[in-house]
Amino acid sequence: MNDDSDRHETREASTASLAAVVGVLIGAALAFTAATAPISKLLGPGAGALPAALHGLAAFLYLFVGTIGLYLGWRLVTGRILAFADLQLLATVSATLSLLTIVAGNWLYIFYRAPSPESPRSYFLKTMPEVHRVFFEFKEFAALFTLPLTVAAAFILWRYGAQVVEHRWLRHTVAVLLGLSFFYLAVGFGLGAAVTKLRPA
Repeated sequence: MNDDSDRHETREASTASLAAVVGVLIGAALAFTAATAPISKLLGPGAGALPAALHGLAAFLYLFVGTIGLYLGWRLVTGRILAFADLQLLATVSATLSLLTIVAGNWLYIFYRAPSPESPRSYFLKTMPEVHRVFFEFKEFAALFTLPLTVAAAFILWRYGAQVVEHRWLRHTVAVLLGLSFFYLAVGFGLGAAVTKLRPA
């Protein structure tokens, strides 16, 4: 009975379930943003509000999914994982959310760097240049590492399937990739939140 349960838990997830999870997450994020965003303020001087909302929402969802993925990555490296199919899905959803966060972040960066004295970049360079150099520039590039790391982890999990559990080097590789991606996610999330509090776009 135990062996049957283990085989059931470690079987690979289906493509349909993967697409459904990603679709629900993206749909929920867009619906939440559309329902709560002040539409009248998303154009003109407040045009940065929409990319800021999408960027923040995607980053929050990514942090939530990434935290669960980090735990499952630890279970994988110790060889005690049962929810292997869940790890496949979470790694792929993490890669998707990383991409969405980066795309929305680059969109927001247009407003951050706007050539006007009121833009956050102009404000920081004039009053607190270290905030721009350390908080934002470091955060901007550090956060980009999350995408190749999560894509690599998802590729290994789907390419090798349940064989990952059987081979120590594969388990450790996936765990390291997920751990590093979470580290860069946490750095980007924390510094991004700090910059937003100091001067929103």
